[in-house]
Amino acid sequence: MRKGVLIFLVLNILVIGLLVRSVWTLLSLLVVDGSEDRISRAELPAPNSGAISERPQLIPKIIHQTYVNETIPERWVEAQRSCIEQHEDYEYKLWTDKKSREFIAAEYPWFLETFDGYEFPIQRADSIRYFVLAHYGGIYIDLDDGCNRRLDPLLSYSAWVRRTVPTGISNDAMGSVPRHPFFLKVIDMLPKYNRNWLLPYITVMGSTGPLFLSIIWRHYTSEGPTDDARVRVLFGDEYNNHPWSFFTHHLGNSWHGSDVRLIFWMGRHWFLLTALGFIIGFSVIGAFWWFYRCMSQQNRRGGVLRFVPFMRKMRSRDAEYELLERDHKV
Repeated sequence: MRKGVLIFLVLNILVIGLLVRSVWTLLSLLVVDGSEDRISRAELPAPNSGAISERPQLIPKIIHQTYVNETIPERWVEAQRSCIEQHEDYEYKLWTDKKSREFIAAEYPWFLETFDGYEFPIQRADSIRYFVLAHYGGIYIDLDDGCNRRLDPLLSYSAWVRRTVPTGISNDAMGSVPRHPFFLKVIDMLPKYNRNWLLPYITVMGSTGPLFLSIIWRHYTSEGPTDDARVRVLFGDEYNNHPWSFFTHHLGNSWHGSDVRLIFWMGRHWFLLTALGFIIGFSVIGAFWWFYRCMSQQNRRGGVLRFVPFMRKMRSRDAEYELLERDHKV
């Protein structure tokens, strides 16, 4: 193998390796679904079952929700009421913008600069839910999620999140004991992921939203946590759409902008886009290889075919110069 070809292949392998490494976590989310940590329907007592009271309750009975102020929009009042009325023995905390900032300033002042600096209000609404779960424990529920049954069976797990399709986990319903290592890791990583990705939707998703949470979850689970350090996963059937499911879903997504239609289309066609990305990548490498081969052949032709006439011409000039010099001497 020629030295130039070897260098070309090594450089391309290094570039591919760096690109794959930079998106490896995202790629792994396509195949890792959290099934090893799934909350099985078989282990969940039925609604109103006497077995519920026999299970240990680790998570404190607190329900957290967030909104700009205490005036909840009409479309979410029913969902909010369903959770409050079914859990009269739970403490209810509505985290308004004012209360959220006061809490961060008092308990986590190191995060206040990042909190105030977020471009979009939803980023503050996202981040505060992680902090209150890490601090107080309890169950966080989005206002567009209603309660279909009591949440007592979910108190038996030290931490749980909700699985989403096609990849990762969501941050609309979560539960945790105070100071669970997963949520401590989440709040610790928030400043690092505070980046602007041009499109508002991607910026929110990647800095504080479900994509951010999914990436941290993937890193955390890859370390192999055991026992109470595990994060259990609530799958779709247990989350919604069945009589035994814990939640009902109402109209939401109030923060979405005009870029969301494209993002949702990309989400529905993620496999096609992933395959297309690999095809484009290898096509670029092939184009570089073709260009390299053309340049190599041109150099060889120029270096041999053009160099010979050049040398002949130079020798002819030397001969003419020698004859002139002799005639001059004579």
